[in-house]
Amino acid sequence: MNLKGKTILITGGASGIGLEAARQFLAIGAKVIITGRNQAKLDAAKKAHPALVAIRSDVGNEADAKALFNTVKELGGIDILYNNAAVLVAPSNLGIASDKHAEGAAYEMEVNYIGVIRLINLFLDMLKSRNETAIINTTSILSQAPSLIEATYSSSKTALAFYTTSLREHLKIIGSKVKIVELIPPLVATEMTAERKDKKISPEDMVKGLIKGLSKEQHVIRVGDAKLFNLVNRFLPKTAFKILNPQKDHQLLKK
Repeated sequence: MNLKGKTILITGGASGIGLEAARQFLAIGAKVIITGRNQAKLDAAKKAHPALVAIRSDVGNEADAKALFNTVKELGGIDILYNNAAVLVAPSNLGIASDKHAEGAAYEMEVNYIGVIRLINLFLDMLKSRNETAIINTTSILSQAPSLIEATYSSSKTALAFYTTSLREHLKIIGSKVKIVELIPPLVATEMTAERKDKKISPEDMVKGLIKGLSKEQHVIRVGDAKLFNLVNRFLPKTAFKILNPQKDHQLLKK
């Protein structure tokens, strides 16, 4: 897929992977719209990259989603919807059988899963009416094997992975040419994962992998260690589970 000249909407685009994607997409020659909840971060991103269009919007809020759609429509529409925004509730707030556990799970599901569906529902007709369009949904290796300390986050990403596969097949059946891409990253060095001491990939390399996959018309793009993990999980699922859940993490569950 040729990104030059495309208009791309990136949710969660004010920092981390989203901002790096915006930077690399702009360098290719794409037009980029970013959204996020933090106005200060959006302003900083706009200052660093004046070509960006920055719109404050919370993907977990229905009214914000509708307002975002209307604004984007007024701007001329988009060719690619990149659902990058996600939240991860700290493991310390996810003790089993607690109110915080349920609240955290609901929050993650609202942003990571339902919010994505809401945006797709709003933008799908727009994308179907244009040439060479795509929806990119960011899942995780945790959608293939769960993390014990991030159980509800894993569940939200699994839900999104299943939905992404179903949406792709549904659109094929009705003859739509909108490409449905699942992006499966490994652990990426962002604010969300700052406390994790495990091996991480940089946002720069993460986005390079995404762009490479898009250029090859891949429907499922695995970047970095996500490629090897997929093989391990297929043939040695118990080993894959242990990789994601080392003994040091077990201690967190006992606290």
